[in-house]
This record gives sequence, structure tokens and C-alpha cells, in this order.
Amino acid sequence: MTLALAAHASNDAQMNQFIGNLMSRMTLQEKLGQLNLQVTGEIVTGTTLSGEVVSQIEQGRVGGLFNLKGTERIRQLQEVAVKKSRLGIPLIFGMDVIHGYETVFPIPLAMSMSWDMEAISRSARIAAVEATADGICWTFSPMVDVCRDPRWGRMSEGAGEDSHLGAEICRAMVEGYQGQDLTDRTTMMACVKHFALYGGAEAGRDYNPADMSHVRMFNEFFPPYLAGVEAGAGSFMASFNTVDYIPATANRWLLTDVLRDRWNFDGFVVSDYSGIIEMTNHGIGDLQQVSARALNAGTDMDMMSYGYVNTLEQSLAEGKVSMKAIDQACRRILEAKYKLGLFDDPYRYLDPKRAKKEIYTDAHRAEARRLAAETFVLLKNDAHLLPLARLGKIALVGPMANTRTNMPGTWSVAATPDRYSTLLEAMERATAGNAEVHYAKGCNVCYDAELEKNSTMFGHEMRDPRDAAEMRDEAVRLAQQCDVVVAAMGEPSEMSGEGSSRSQLGILDAQRDLLEALLKTGKPIVLLNFAGRATVMNWEVEHLSTILNVWFGGSEAADAICDVLFGNTAPSGKLTVTMPRNEGQIPIHYNHLNTGRPNSKWFTKYTSNYLDVPNDPLFPFGYGLSYTTFSYSPITLSGTTMSRSGNLQASVTVTNSGAVAGTEVVQLYLRDLVGSISRPVQELKDFARITLQPGESRTVTFTITPEKLKFYNADLVYDCEPGEFEVMVGGDSRNVQRLKFTLE
Repeated sequence: MTLALAAHASNDAQMNQFIGNLMSRMTLQEKLGQLNLQVTGEIVTGTTLSGEVVSQIEQGRVGGLFNLKGTERIRQLQEVAVKKSRLGIPLIFGMDVIHGYETVFPIPLAMSMSWDMEAISRSARIAAVEATADGICWTFSPMVDVCRDPRWGRMSEGAGEDSHLGAEICRAMVEGYQGQDLTDRTTMMACVKHFALYGGAEAGRDYNPADMSHVRMFNEFFPPYLAGVEAGAGSFMASFNTVDYIPATANRWLLTDVLRDRWNFDGFVVSDYSGIIEMTNHGIGDLQQVSARALNAGTDMDMMSYGYVNTLEQSLAEGKVSMKAIDQACRRILEAKYKLGLFDDPYRYLDPKRAKKEIYTDAHRAEARRLAAETFVLLKNDAHLLPLARLGKIALVGPMANTRTNMPGTWSVAATPDRYSTLLEAMERATAGNAEVHYAKGCNVCYDAELEKNSTMFGHEMRDPRDAAEMRDEAVRLAQQCDVVVAAMGEPSEMSGEGSSRSQLGILDAQRDLLEALLKTGKPIVLLNFAGRATVMNWEVEHLSTILNVWFGGSEAADAICDVLFGNTAPSGKLTVTMPRNEGQIPIHYNHLNTGRPNSKWFTKYTSNYLDVPNDPLFPFGYGLSYTTFSYSPITLSGTTMSRSGNLQASVTVTNSGAVAGTEVVQLYLRDLVGSISRPVQELKDFARITLQPGESRTVTFTITPEKLKFYNADLVYDCEPGEFEVMVGGDSRNVQRLKFTLE
């Protein structure tokens, strides 16, 4: 046994002895209390059900609290647990630290557009430093649900449609949050969510069922979750949806057979907010019944349903659950607290000096600004308007131009938006002394006041009471007096996220009318599209020469947008979602299976085509322009055959053929041409993010191993099969070069 393994075994033995001794002194109610996770009511993500938190902590009926901010308040409640409960078991404090704390990074979907694993990991590291400086030791992140349907609002929280990229991002974020040692007071426990298939919700409607074959689960939707296990995530969160007609929270096949027995996950599983009591709406029993089913399935902690603490004692007496199952769940929660060092020092995360010097620092803000600039995707720049010159008069218009609360994006629960810049403020700074920036809002988000109200919740309201024609005319007059128009439009931040599904994904009516009016002025227009999902942009692509998707860039979004807008940084983001031509193409993704009658771009009778729209997407997965251009040499393979114990190298030389420095994401795709089951037409297997100076060339070499060729067959056996494969390399999934090789 190595020294490292010996030390690990020794630590495990010490933990097991400590927890065993502790549990031998616990009453049944105290054990059930450890399984009870409550919200404090300060930052609420659902209906508040918290009750008298302090008295319940004193009685040992609470194992953890979430969404309480600040070391002073957290210390008060931790002292109640440690000093006033019978056994003094410390609480675990969690929060929805989804994409940063007070230094807010781009929404997760936007971060994925950077394809920059090191920067994404650093963002999680900074989030952990800030959150732990404020008393938080557990984050409900990363969200790794694969999503191919942008109607689903929570596409904004994930990494897009590809399981390989999602798995890489999951590893990066877990490692960023947890570091190498969870007892380090600057690290926090990750929670991989939502297990499982939440991104496959039917009709793109939140909380809906997700129904698919097990083969599809394992090959297309499970890899990011498995990556979280392999990265050592300390916890998982069960999803709201049904899987095989059983809610995930009570699905033993999912939580025990797959997660624990097949993947060897040894952390704990928490329900989502009121996920246990909501199973009564699924029609599988009352609160006592669904609580027992959840525990028996493998859900260890009950978030905001009070089912475990209030019903499991009766279920135990009736033989519906076993003492072994309760002990097992309790042990997992106590192990998490032990690994976080809370038994050694319950106040290890409560140093007020850290909060004053480690949150929203200049260094953290600079990192967030750099990453935000990497996420923007330049969709169109036909007139070469971008980068803008810092000259003349610039008209800044649109509902997203002068709002600070909407810059960070959805799920920014710890944000302090009063300290963040609006786009107007950032543009004025960026052009000071060189150009004039003039502002007119021009329109509201949409004409429907109720729709806007529902899309700007939680302090993000920005509706202007003025008449729509008056606002539009003001913007048109301003445009006529300026040299160029920058239109900041799209979704407000809460139009995507949880509970924000949309059936129509085009530009909203008031904004469309404003754009049409601006076009009539003849002035050049740059569209900045704010979005938390893939949107439908047919009209914009047809009528506008310049479109930059800026998503939601976090607390430093405004300055980052100006960095790209004025050419300090060249855009390098690449789409991690396929952008459809219309909603009728949804769900749409690049790595689909073929049909017996494959489609062509235009309609052909008796093939898999639409009558009324081309079959291909508006913009493919992996797409994104820069201010420079890149040329690719022919790809080469180190051989044409490969053994099961060997590998091949695929190489391509990429040259910056333009006039400015730029970053390209070189993408490797593979296709298994003949398999025991039908295989996708393309699968992303590797990528390289490279920065080149004008005229500079670099050879990128990808190693193709048998591991990259493996898949789950009809019997869910994970292996590669001999036969012919196709290698594809390019700057997006549509524009690739192809070669073939054979696996012997």
C-alpha cells in the first residue's frame, strides 16, 4: 500500500470511528434531524416553509440550512446548533452559488461558450473563496443537465447540448469548488445536479417528465453526471422529473443501482426544493409514503418537505423503512460534515476578516471580466462594423442598455448589483474623450406588461410607463443624429432560468418593431443579443449585418462587452447549442442519429425533411466568428488502422490568416460508421483552444484512443467495436474535414 493510500485508509478509519461513536449516542429523532434541510427565508428559491428555525435547531431537528448570507448571521445559528442542541452537531450551510458569489461570472451556458476549462475551473475556485469567506461551505452546483430544447429556461444553467463538453466542464467546476482538500477553509462541497435527465423535459416545460431509453441515457445524458462522480463531488441532487415513470427522488434504479452500485458514488444525495412532497402530485402516495420511498431509493436529505423528520418514525414503526436505511442516510450527512472539517471547527468558515478582504476583489473582478469576454459569440459581421471605432456619435438603444440588475443573469442570489455597471456606464467609460455615447431606451421588453412582469422578477423590473410610440420615436431621432447604433436587446435575465420556459423564441414584439424602425434610418446597426438560451434569429440574420450574442456575462458583463465591442479583445466564443431556424425544428442537436432516409438541406419527397424550412440549423454547434480568420491545413492521420491497445494521432495546422490576434477552438469529431446499434452522425471527442498572432501557425494534434471510440451497446456494456470510423476536424461541427481509419 502506498503512503497516500495508507493515509486515506487511516483517515477513513478515524472518520468511521468518530461517526460510529456519535451515532451510538443519537436518538432516532436526532438522526432524522440530520436528514432535514431547511431554508432560512432570507434568500428563497421556492415557497417558504421554514417555520421556527431556531427552536428546531435546538431540538436537533435540522441538519443544514441554505441561502443564508453573511458570517454574523450564520455564526448565530451555528452557535445554536453547537451550544444548545443536545449533541452539539454542527450544521452544514449551503447556497445556490451557481456562477459566482458577489463576483458573478457569466451564466453557466455562457461559460460553456468559452470552451476554456482552466478559466471555468478558476471561476468555481473564486466562487468557493468568496462564498466560504461569507460562511457557506456547500454549493448547489454544477448543474450538468444536457439540454437540446431551448424552450426550457434552465438551459441557461447548463453547458449546452453535448455530453462530452458537459463532462469536461463538470470536472473543471467540481475541482474548482472542492480543490484537493475539503478541510481547506477556502474550498466548498460541490453538488452535481439534477440527477437525472432534467434537461430532457418534454416540450421544454420545466418539471415535465423526461422519457427515453436506457441506451440513450447512458450514451447521451449520463456522462456529465458520471464525470462528477469521478471528480469526487461530495453530493448529488435528485431532479424533479420522472424517469421511467418514477420521480427521480424516489427512483431506486437511478439513485442506488446506477449512482451508487454502478458508479461507486460515496457522497450523499439531497432532494431538490420540496422535491419529496411534490411527489404527491405525481400520484405515488401521500407525504408519509413518498418520504419512505425516497429514503429507500437513496435520497439521504430532504430539502424543504419535512417528510423525513415528521413521518419516518411512523414508517419505521410500520416496517415501511428500516433502521439500517435511516442510519445509512444519517451517516452520509455526518461524513460530509466531517470531510468539511466542521467537527474539528464548526466556525472554520466564519472569519469576518476574510469577508472584508476576499469578496469582490479587483483580482476576482478582472478574472470575471476576462472570462465574460471569452463567452460572447460573434454570429455575423458582414459589414465589418466590429470592432467599433472610438469616434463620432454612438446611439445606444434598447431595454438592456441601461439596466444593472439584469447584467449578472439568472441565479445570481448573492449578487450585489448596486456595485455593477450598466452597459451605458461602461460604454461612456470606454469611449471617454474619443466618442460620444447617446442613450434612448426605445422600447420595453415587450408590449405585454404581464409578460414583462413575469420575466423581470426578484428586483429586475425595468418597465417604462411611457407610450410605446413615444419611446420608439425618441430612439429613431437619436439614431438619425448618430453615426452607428448599438442595440442592446433580447431577454431580461429572469426570462430564462427555473420556471421560465418559452414556447416562442424569437425577438419580442416591441423590440422587433424598434429594430425595424431603426433599419429605416439607414444607419449601421450592431445587435447585442442578451439571452439565456438558443434563440430564433432568422429575421435578424436576414436584415442585420452585425450580431453579437452576449448572453448574460455576470457582474463585469458591461465592461467585458465594451472590451469586445471596441476591439480590446477579439470574440472567441463558440456555440455549445445548435441555434434553430424556428421552434418547429426543436429538439435539434448536431449529434443526432441518422434515419433510413437521410435528410438533405432542401426538401425532397420521402426523405426526413421539413416542407417549409431547410433541415439544417441557422447556426451549428461549435460556430463562432472572430475579428480575424483562421485557415486549416489538410488533416493527417498517423495511420489508417488502430489496434484496441494502440492509438492514432490526427493533426492539423491552423493559421491566423487575418490582421489581428485571435483565439480559435479547434474541434475533433468522430463517427462510428458501423456499429451493433445506430450511432450518431458526429460526436465531439476533443478540442483545443489556441491563440494565434497574425500570420502565426500552430499544429494541433489530437490523440485518438480506444476510449474515445467506446459507447454503451444495447446491453449497456461499455466498449468499442471493430470497424470503420470517420475523423472530422474543423472550427465548428458543420465545416469539417474528414478522413477514415479502421479499428482492428
